[in-house]
Amino acid sequence: MSKKDEMMPKELPSVDESALFENVSAIIENRKARAGAYTNCEVTMMYWEIGEHINSVLLGGVRADYGKRIVATLSQQLMIKYGNSFEYTKLTRMMKFAKVFIDAEIVATLSQQLSWSHFIELMPLKSEEARMHYASDSINRRLGVRELRRQIRRRTFQRQEIADTRLSEQSKVPFNIFKDPYILDTLGLRENFPEEDLEKAILTELEKFILEFGHGITFVKRQMKMTMEGDNHELDLLFYSRTLKRLIAVELKLEKFRSAFMGQMLFYLKWLNRYERQEGENEPIGLILCPRANRGTIELLELDKSGIAVAEFWTQMPPKAEFERKIDEILNEAKERLERRKTLPISNGIKQVNYFYEKKDDDDD
Repeated sequence: MSKKDEMMPKELPSVDESALFENVSAIIENRKARAGAYTNCEVTMMYWEIGEHINSVLLGGVRADYGKRIVATLSQQLMIKYGNSFEYTKLTRMMKFAKVFIDAEIVATLSQQLSWSHFIELMPLKSEEARMHYASDSINRRLGVRELRRQIRRRTFQRQEIADTRLSEQSKVPFNIFKDPYILDTLGLRENFPEEDLEKAILTELEKFILEFGHGITFVKRQMKMTMEGDNHELDLLFYSRTLKRLIAVELKLEKFRSAFMGQMLFYLKWLNRYERQEGENEPIGLILCPRANRGTIELLELDKSGIAVAEFWTQMPPKAEFERKIDEILNEAKERLERRKTLPISNGIKQVNYFYEKKDDDDD
Protein backbone atom coordinates (compact mmCIF):
# COMPACT_ATOMS: atom_id res chain seq x y z
CA MET A 1 0.00 0.00 0.00
CA SER A 2 1.38 3.44 -0.97
CA LYS A 3 1.73 6.33 1.47
CA LYS A 4 -0.93 8.19 -0.52
CA ASP A 5 -3.44 5.40 0.05
CA GLU A 6 -2.67 5.31 3.76
CA MET A 7 -3.42 9.02 4.08
CA MET A 8 -6.88 8.79 2.44
CA PRO A 9 -9.78 8.52 4.94
CA LYS A 10 -11.36 5.10 5.24
CA GLU A 11 -14.97 4.78 4.14
CA LEU A 12 -17.29 4.50 7.18
CA PRO A 13 -19.83 1.66 7.25
CA SER A 14 -23.35 2.70 6.27
CA VAL A 15 -26.07 2.86 8.90
CA ASP A 16 -29.59 1.54 8.35
CA GLU A 17 -31.36 4.63 9.64
CA SER A 18 -34.81 3.11 9.28
CA ALA A 19 -33.86 0.09 11.38
CA LEU A 20 -32.23 2.37 13.94
CA PHE A 21 -35.43 4.37 14.27
CA GLU A 22 -37.56 1.23 14.61
CA ASN A 23 -35.27 -0.27 17.27
CA VAL A 24 -35.11 2.88 19.36
CA SER A 25 -38.89 3.27 19.04
CA ALA A 26 -39.32 -0.30 20.28
CA ILE A 27 -37.17 0.46 23.33
CA ILE A 28 -39.22 3.58 24.09
CA GLU A 29 -42.57 1.79 23.68
CA ASN A 30 -41.42 -1.11 25.84
CA ARG A 31 -40.27 1.17 28.63
CA LYS A 32 -43.39 3.32 28.35
CA ALA A 33 -45.56 0.23 28.68
CA ARG A 34 -43.62 -0.92 31.72
CA ALA A 35 -43.78 2.55 33.24
CA GLY A 36 -47.53 2.61 32.58
CA ALA A 37 -47.98 -0.77 34.26
CA TYR A 38 -45.92 0.40 37.23
CA THR A 39 -47.93 3.62 37.50
CA ASN A 40 -51.21 1.68 37.31
CA CYS A 41 -50.04 -0.65 40.07
CA GLU A 42 -49.04 2.25 42.31
CA VAL A 43 -52.28 4.17 41.71
CA THR A 44 -54.38 1.07 42.42
CA MET A 45 -52.46 0.40 45.64
CA MET A 46 -52.91 4.05 46.60
CA TYR A 47 -56.68 3.72 46.16
CA TRP A 48 -56.67 0.55 48.26
CA GLU A 49 -54.64 2.14 51.03
CA ILE A 50 -56.90 5.21 51.10
CA GLY A 51 -60.02 3.03 51.29
CA GLU A 52 -58.50 0.77 53.94
CA HIS A 53 -57.40 3.74 56.07
CA ILE A 54 -60.80 5.46 55.92
CA ASN A 55 -62.50 2.18 56.80
CA SER A 56 -60.21 1.70 59.79
CA VAL A 57 -60.94 5.23 61.05
CA LEU A 58 -64.70 4.67 60.76
CA LEU A 59 -64.46 1.18 62.25
CA GLY A 60 -65.24 2.49 65.72
CA GLY A 61 -68.94 2.22 64.97
CA VAL A 62 -69.76 5.83 64.15
CA ARG A 63 -73.30 6.56 63.03
CA ALA A 64 -73.89 6.12 59.32
CA ASP A 65 -74.88 9.75 58.76
CA TYR A 66 -71.85 10.98 60.71
CA GLY A 67 -69.58 8.67 58.70
CA LYS A 68 -70.97 10.00 55.42
CA ARG A 69 -70.41 13.56 56.60
CA ILE A 70 -66.78 12.77 57.48
CA VAL A 71 -66.15 11.23 54.05
CA ALA A 72 -67.88 14.14 52.29
CA THR A 73 -65.73 16.69 54.15
CA LEU A 74 -62.56 14.70 53.42
CA SER A 75 -63.54 14.52 49.74
CA GLN A 76 -63.94 18.30 49.51
CA GLN A 77 -60.53 18.84 51.11
CA LEU A 78 -58.81 16.33 48.82
CA MET A 79 -60.47 17.73 45.69
CA ILE A 80 -59.17 21.23 46.48
CA LYS A 81 -55.64 19.84 46.75
CA TYR A 82 -55.62 16.94 44.24
CA GLY A 83 -58.58 17.34 41.89
CA ASN A 84 -61.72 15.40 40.94
CA SER A 85 -60.13 11.97 41.38
CA PHE A 86 -61.17 12.20 45.02
CA GLU A 87 -64.79 13.24 44.74
CA TYR A 88 -67.24 11.63 47.15
CA THR A 89 -68.42 8.74 44.95
CA LYS A 90 -64.85 7.82 44.07
CA LEU A 91 -63.78 7.85 47.72
CA THR A 92 -66.65 5.55 48.65
CA ARG A 93 -65.60 3.25 45.80
CA MET A 94 -62.09 3.09 47.28
CA MET A 95 -63.63 2.16 50.63
CA LYS A 96 -65.63 -0.61 49.00
CA PHE A 97 -62.49 -1.75 47.16
CA ALA A 98 -60.65 -2.26 50.46
CA LYS A 99 -63.65 -4.11 51.93
CA VAL A 100 -64.04 -6.43 48.95
CA PHE A 101 -60.33 -7.10 48.38
CA ILE A 102 -59.11 -7.52 51.95
CA ASP A 103 -55.62 -8.88 51.26
CA ALA A 104 -53.13 -6.18 50.20
CA GLU A 105 -50.73 -8.78 48.75
CA ILE A 106 -53.39 -10.14 46.40
CA VAL A 107 -54.24 -6.59 45.29
CA ALA A 108 -50.55 -5.90 44.67
CA THR A 109 -50.25 -9.07 42.56
CA LEU A 110 -53.38 -8.43 40.53
CA SER A 111 -52.70 -4.73 39.99
CA GLN A 112 -49.50 -5.56 38.12
CA GLN A 113 -51.65 -6.92 35.28
CA LEU A 114 -55.14 -5.51 35.82
CA SER A 115 -56.18 -1.87 35.57
CA TRP A 116 -58.25 0.05 38.08
CA SER A 117 -61.12 -0.20 35.59
CA HIS A 118 -60.87 -4.02 35.81
CA PHE A 119 -61.23 -3.81 39.60
CA ILE A 120 -64.30 -1.59 39.22
CA GLU A 121 -65.97 -4.38 37.20
CA LEU A 122 -64.94 -7.04 39.74
CA MET A 123 -66.08 -5.21 42.89
CA PRO A 124 -69.87 -5.78 42.55
CA LEU A 125 -69.44 -9.58 42.43
CA LYS A 126 -70.65 -11.20 45.66
CA SER A 127 -68.43 -14.28 45.61
CA GLU A 128 -64.71 -14.05 46.27
CA GLU A 129 -64.24 -17.17 44.18
CA ALA A 130 -66.05 -15.54 41.27
CA ARG A 131 -63.91 -12.41 41.53
CA MET A 132 -60.73 -14.50 41.42
CA HIS A 133 -62.06 -16.51 38.49
CA TYR A 134 -62.67 -13.41 36.37
CA ALA A 135 -59.42 -11.79 37.51
CA SER A 136 -57.44 -14.90 36.57
CA ASP A 137 -59.29 -15.22 33.26
CA SER A 138 -58.61 -11.57 32.42
CA ILE A 139 -54.91 -12.03 33.07
CA ASN A 140 -54.59 -15.37 31.25
CA ARG A 141 -56.46 -14.18 28.18
CA ARG A 142 -55.42 -10.52 28.44
CA LEU A 143 -59.03 -9.42 28.42
CA GLY A 144 -59.81 -5.74 28.19
CA VAL A 145 -62.40 -4.14 30.44
CA ARG A 146 -65.14 -4.43 27.80
CA GLU A 147 -64.58 -8.17 27.32
CA LEU A 148 -64.36 -8.72 31.10
CA ARG A 149 -67.71 -6.95 31.46
CA ARG A 150 -69.12 -9.19 28.74
CA GLN A 151 -67.86 -12.36 30.44
CA ILE A 152 -69.45 -11.29 33.73
CA ARG A 153 -72.71 -10.41 31.98
CA ARG A 154 -72.73 -13.85 30.32
CA ARG A 155 -72.16 -15.48 33.75
CA THR A 156 -69.17 -17.46 32.58
CA PHE A 157 -68.21 -18.40 36.13
CA GLN A 158 -71.59 -19.92 36.95
CA ARG A 159 -71.70 -21.84 33.68
CA GLN A 160 -68.27 -23.31 34.39
CA GLU A 161 -69.41 -24.09 37.93
CA ILE A 162 -72.45 -25.95 36.54
CA ALA A 163 -70.19 -28.08 34.33
CA ASP A 164 -67.76 -28.76 37.19
CA THR A 165 -70.53 -29.66 39.62
CA ARG A 166 -71.54 -32.54 37.34
CA LEU A 167 -68.10 -34.17 37.62
CA SER A 168 -67.28 -36.94 40.10
CA GLU A 169 -64.06 -37.74 41.97
CA GLN A 170 -63.31 -40.42 39.38
CA SER A 171 -63.86 -38.07 36.47
CA LYS A 172 -61.42 -38.16 33.57
CA VAL A 173 -62.74 -34.79 32.46
CA PRO A 174 -60.63 -32.05 34.10
CA PHE A 175 -62.28 -29.36 36.17
CA ASN A 176 -62.54 -25.79 34.84
CA ILE A 177 -62.37 -26.68 31.15
CA PHE A 178 -66.00 -26.85 29.99
CA LYS A 179 -69.14 -24.77 30.56
CA ASP A 180 -72.83 -25.62 30.54
CA PRO A 181 -74.65 -24.19 28.69
CA TYR A 182 -72.61 -22.69 25.87
CA ILE A 183 -73.98 -19.42 24.53
CA LEU A 184 -73.55 -19.40 20.74
CA ASP A 185 -75.55 -16.27 20.03
CA THR A 186 -72.61 -14.70 18.16
CA LEU A 187 -72.86 -17.28 15.37
CA GLY A 188 -75.90 -15.67 13.74
CA LEU A 189 -77.90 -18.89 13.36
CA ARG A 190 -81.56 -18.82 12.41
CA GLU A 191 -84.26 -21.19 13.63
CA ASN A 192 -84.43 -24.78 12.36
CA PHE A 193 -80.87 -24.80 11.05
CA PRO A 194 -79.22 -28.08 9.96
CA GLU A 195 -76.19 -29.49 11.79
CA GLU A 196 -73.95 -28.55 8.87
CA ASP A 197 -74.89 -24.87 9.32
CA LEU A 198 -73.95 -25.02 13.00
CA GLU A 199 -70.58 -26.48 12.07
CA LYS A 200 -69.97 -23.85 9.38
CA ALA A 201 -71.06 -21.06 11.69
CA ILE A 202 -68.60 -22.20 14.35
CA LEU A 203 -65.79 -22.30 11.82
CA THR A 204 -66.75 -18.92 10.33
CA GLU A 205 -66.80 -17.30 13.77
CA LEU A 206 -64.06 -19.53 15.17
CA GLU A 207 -62.40 -16.78 17.19
CA LYS A 208 -65.69 -15.97 18.95
CA PHE A 209 -66.41 -19.64 19.56
CA ILE A 210 -62.97 -20.24 21.07
CA LEU A 211 -63.44 -17.19 23.31
CA GLU A 212 -66.63 -18.83 24.56
CA PHE A 213 -65.03 -22.29 24.60
CA GLY A 214 -62.08 -21.47 26.83
CA HIS A 215 -58.47 -20.38 27.29
CA GLY A 216 -55.57 -22.01 25.44
CA ILE A 217 -57.74 -23.82 22.88
CA THR A 218 -56.65 -24.20 19.25
CA PHE A 219 -58.64 -25.59 16.34
CA VAL A 220 -57.26 -28.76 14.70
CA LYS A 221 -59.72 -30.18 12.17
CA ARG A 222 -63.30 -30.38 10.97
CA GLN A 223 -64.94 -33.68 9.95
CA MET A 224 -62.05 -35.80 11.27
CA LYS A 225 -62.24 -39.08 9.34
CA MET A 226 -61.71 -42.30 11.31
CA THR A 227 -61.67 -45.69 9.61
CA MET A 228 -61.87 -49.01 11.41
CA GLU A 229 -62.33 -52.37 9.67
CA GLY A 230 -63.82 -50.75 6.59
CA ASP A 231 -66.27 -48.55 8.52
CA ASN A 232 -65.89 -44.79 8.17
CA HIS A 233 -66.71 -42.38 10.98
CA GLU A 234 -66.50 -38.60 11.12
CA LEU A 235 -65.96 -36.47 14.21
CA ASP A 236 -67.50 -33.02 13.84
CA LEU A 237 -64.74 -30.87 15.35
CA LEU A 238 -61.34 -31.52 16.88
CA PHE A 239 -59.55 -29.04 19.14
CA TYR A 240 -56.35 -29.11 21.16
CA SER A 241 -55.84 -27.62 24.61
CA ARG A 242 -52.34 -26.30 25.18
CA THR A 243 -52.96 -25.94 28.90
CA LEU A 244 -54.25 -29.51 29.30
CA LYS A 245 -51.96 -30.99 26.62
CA ARG A 246 -54.73 -33.12 25.15
CA LEU A 247 -57.07 -33.35 22.18
CA ILE A 248 -60.71 -32.38 22.66
CA ALA A 249 -63.30 -34.04 20.47
CA VAL A 250 -66.51 -32.03 19.99
CA GLU A 251 -69.64 -33.65 18.62
CA LEU A 252 -72.62 -31.49 17.65
CA LYS A 253 -76.18 -32.77 17.96
CA LEU A 254 -79.44 -31.04 17.05
CA GLU A 255 -81.59 -33.26 19.23
CA LYS A 256 -81.76 -33.82 22.98
CA PHE A 257 -79.13 -36.10 24.49
CA ARG A 258 -79.56 -39.83 23.95
CA SER A 259 -77.54 -42.67 25.51
CA ALA A 260 -76.45 -43.78 22.02
CA PHE A 261 -74.27 -40.66 21.81
CA MET A 262 -72.02 -42.11 24.51
CA GLY A 263 -70.94 -45.10 22.43
CA GLN A 264 -70.20 -42.89 19.45
CA MET A 265 -68.00 -40.53 21.48
CA LEU A 266 -66.25 -43.43 23.20
CA PHE A 267 -65.23 -44.74 19.78
CA TYR A 268 -63.86 -41.34 18.79
CA LEU A 269 -61.82 -41.06 21.99
CA LYS A 270 -60.41 -44.59 21.72
CA TRP A 271 -59.45 -43.97 18.09
CA LEU A 272 -57.83 -40.62 18.84
CA ASN A 273 -55.96 -42.12 21.77
CA ARG A 274 -54.52 -44.87 19.60
CA TYR A 275 -53.83 -43.04 16.34
CA GLU A 276 -53.57 -39.31 17.04
CA ARG A 277 -52.28 -38.92 20.58
CA GLN A 278 -48.62 -37.87 20.59
CA GLU A 279 -45.87 -38.48 23.10
CA GLY A 280 -46.22 -36.27 26.16
CA GLU A 281 -49.95 -35.68 25.63
CA ASN A 282 -52.73 -36.73 28.00
CA GLU A 283 -55.66 -38.88 26.95
CA PRO A 284 -58.22 -37.14 24.71
CA ILE A 285 -61.53 -35.99 26.20
CA GLY A 286 -64.85 -35.38 24.50
CA LEU A 287 -67.65 -32.83 24.62
CA ILE A 288 -71.13 -33.54 23.29
CA LEU A 289 -73.05 -30.34 22.54
CA CYS A 290 -76.82 -30.65 22.21
CA PRO A 291 -79.81 -28.29 22.55
CA ARG A 292 -81.22 -30.26 25.50
CA ALA A 293 -79.47 -32.47 28.01
CA ASN A 294 -81.23 -35.20 29.99
CA ARG A 295 -79.38 -34.72 33.28
CA GLY A 296 -80.73 -37.88 34.90
CA THR A 297 -79.55 -40.06 32.02
CA ILE A 298 -76.14 -38.37 31.94
CA GLU A 299 -75.68 -38.87 35.68
CA LEU A 300 -76.74 -42.52 35.44
CA LEU A 301 -74.27 -43.23 32.61
CA GLU A 302 -71.40 -41.55 34.51
CA LEU A 303 -69.96 -40.25 31.26
CA ASP A 304 -67.32 -38.13 33.00
CA LYS A 305 -65.58 -41.31 34.18
CA SER A 306 -65.02 -42.11 30.50
CA GLY A 307 -63.68 -38.65 29.73
CA ILE A 308 -66.93 -37.36 28.23
CA ALA A 309 -68.81 -34.18 29.13
CA VAL A 310 -72.25 -33.15 27.89
CA ALA A 311 -73.40 -29.55 27.67
CA GLU A 312 -76.33 -27.71 26.21
CA PHE A 313 -75.88 -24.96 23.66
CA TRP A 314 -78.12 -21.94 23.27
CA THR A 315 -78.07 -20.11 19.96
CA GLN A 316 -79.89 -17.09 21.38
CA MET A 317 -79.09 -15.07 24.48
CA PRO A 318 -82.29 -14.69 26.55
CA PRO A 319 -83.19 -11.30 28.08
CA LYS A 320 -80.97 -10.47 31.07
CA ALA A 321 -83.46 -11.29 33.83
CA GLU A 322 -84.60 -14.53 32.18
CA PHE A 323 -81.01 -15.57 31.45
CA GLU A 324 -79.91 -15.04 35.06
CA ARG A 325 -82.97 -16.89 36.36
CA LYS A 326 -82.30 -19.86 34.06
CA ILE A 327 -78.63 -20.07 34.96
CA ASP A 328 -79.39 -19.90 38.69
CA GLU A 329 -82.04 -22.58 38.24
CA ILE A 330 -79.65 -24.92 36.43
CA LEU A 331 -76.87 -24.26 38.95
CA ASN A 332 -79.12 -24.96 41.93
CA GLU A 333 -80.39 -28.14 40.30
CA ALA A 334 -76.81 -29.27 39.62
CA LYS A 335 -75.79 -28.61 43.23
CA GLU A 336 -78.80 -30.54 44.51
CA ARG A 337 -77.82 -33.52 42.37
CA LEU A 338 -74.27 -33.27 43.66
CA GLU A 339 -75.47 -33.23 47.25
CA ARG A 340 -77.62 -36.28 46.64
CA ARG A 341 -74.70 -38.18 45.15
CA LYS A 342 -72.63 -37.46 48.27
CA THR A 343 -69.54 -37.89 46.11
CA LEU A 344 -68.17 -34.36 46.19
CA PRO A 345 -69.08 -31.92 48.97
CA ILE A 346 -70.39 -28.73 47.43
CA SER A 347 -67.82 -26.60 49.23
CA ASN A 348 -64.88 -28.71 48.05
CA GLY A 349 -66.10 -30.09 44.77
CA ILE A 350 -64.64 -27.39 42.53
CA LYS A 351 -61.27 -26.74 44.01
CA GLN A 352 -58.91 -27.72 41.20
CA VAL A 353 -58.76 -24.07 40.24
CA ASN A 354 -55.82 -22.14 38.89
CA TYR A 355 -56.51 -19.00 40.90
CA PHE A 356 -54.08 -17.00 42.99
CA TYR A 357 -55.54 -18.67 46.05
CA GLU A 358 -58.52 -20.85 46.92
CA LYS A 359 -61.38 -20.06 49.23
CA LYS A 360 -64.06 -22.54 50.32
CA ASP A 361 -66.96 -20.22 49.72
CA ASP A 362 -70.09 -21.26 47.88
CA ASP A 363 -71.69 -17.83 47.45
CA ASP A 364 -72.82 -17.11 43.92
CA ASP A 365 -71.70 -13.94 42.23
